[in-house]
Amino acid sequence: MKITIEQNISAPIGLVWKAYTTPEDIVLWNAASDDWHTTQSSVDLRVGGVFSSRMEAKDGSFGFDFAGTYTNIIPNRLLEYSFGDRSARVEFTEAPDGVTVTVVFDAEESHSLEQQQGGWQAILTNFARHVEGLK
Repeated sequence: MKITIEQNISAPIGLVWKAYTTPEDIVLWNAASDDWHTTQSSVDLRVGGVFSSRMEAKDGSFGFDFAGTYTNIIPNRLLEYSFGDRSARVEFTEAPDGVTVTVVFDAEESHSLEQQQGGWQAILTNFARHVEGLK
């Protein structure tokens, strides 16, 4: 099953793309809640390149690596990647008031669809706040 999330961001496409694909930015926005953070990130932005983000609870109780391989890249428009046996597609669409970012990803079995959609949406909302604060 596929899950779709979307966020409108009031910023130019170049800034949105850069913040989504730059490790120094990713560590600043990649968390679903205030009690989590990303401690490190790496990006090899090319087809076949790998990315990784270390996500941890701020109290140190739990952490995991989110990693994958880019399968398609169109700068300022599209990122597709695989992670494990799942995949995701991130579209960047220019709009009159900024950019709409749409993420479609394969659901997993461990958490409810609502939990997955809520968590990914929270991260995308944090991303929007981060980018809009850069303007």
